[in-house]
Amino acid sequence: MSHSDPIADMLTRIRNAQRARHETCLIPGSKIKKSILDLLKDEGYIAEVSPVRSGNFEDFQVKLKYDQNKKPAIRLIEKVSKPGRRVYIQSADIRPFRNNLGTLILSTSKGIMTGKKARQLKIGGEVICKVF
Repeated sequence: MSHSDPIADMLTRIRNAQRARHETCLIPGSKIKKSILDLLKDEGYIAEVSPVRSGNFEDFQVKLKYDQNKKPAIRLIEKVSKPGRRVYIQSADIRPFRNNLGTLILSTSKGIMTGKKARQLKIGGEVICKVF
């Protein structure tokens, strides 16, 4: 696996940790990943994000969220825009998916935000991933 797409790597780490029923997973830090993780927390997909220092770097300890039946809160998390194929969307084209239960995460000129918020602000951006 090449490390040219750190965000895809982060999503995969979350997916794998959930599949293995881990309580937490460790994600190498970066500003954009922190923004995405904070969003996932605000939207109720993960329990919490705490910074962990390792040498000069800051990683994130992500506490995963499960329901009463030990089912992961995130049923689907997939990268949309990839280094080889960027996906952009205009605010008018942002549609709810999965009956409004899903969340699009966009990178806009005003930072990382959900599709819903970008639509309210009438700005488009790069579709980073979709979560359900």
